[in-house]
Amino acid sequence: MPSDDVLIETLTSRLLAAPPPLPARETLVPDWAPDTPFSRPPVPAAVLIALVRRPEGRTVLYTERSPDLRAHSGQVAFPGGKVDAEDAGAADAALREAFEEVGMARGDAQVLGFMPTYYTGTNYLITPVVAVVEPSGPFVPNPDEVHSVFEVPLTRILAAEAYGQFLIRHGGQERRSWQIDHDGHRIWGITANLTRRFRDLALRDGAS
Repeated sequence: MPSDDVLIETLTSRLLAAPPPLPARETLVPDWAPDTPFSRPPVPAAVLIALVRRPEGRTVLYTERSPDLRAHSGQVAFPGGKVDAEDAGAADAALREAFEEVGMARGDAQVLGFMPTYYTGTNYLITPVVAVVEPSGPFVPNPDEVHSVFEVPLTRILAAEAYGQFLIRHGGQERRSWQIDHDGHRIWGITANLTRRFRDLALRDGAS
């Protein structure tokens, strides 16, 4: 498995240098089909895949959403949310959300690039933003949005054996996503799928 520095150099060469243009609505295929087609355009959103420097090696930052939220309450997620009109773009939105959710200072993050967009069955069009982070202080969850913050070693994220399958049955449909269990946390759904895409991009030409 490549060292952290080699991996980051490889990632930088493979990531998109700018956010990808939003695809035409008629070409989008969601990760699962909703019960009824959406009548409104997809909502642009961004998430931050933060590669945090720690003495023991890089980690990936996750949040556990507040159980009081109306949408996706209690689920594990990357910091992120909708791209607001005031945001300069996907990177600006992801860094703003990371500050609002866990107090990550913008100056602590260096954006490496962007992954292709991901269209969800809830009509969000997500741009993943990948950054290296040199934390100047602890990550503190905003209780209005985040129940807890945790980090997963990058070595575990890259290991094929870390991934299982998560099965959901809803409305006569069967949906599957990747699943990662770590230290009492279960990562599944959109977040696990994006994590797996990140892993596959990082190791595309390397050993699994």
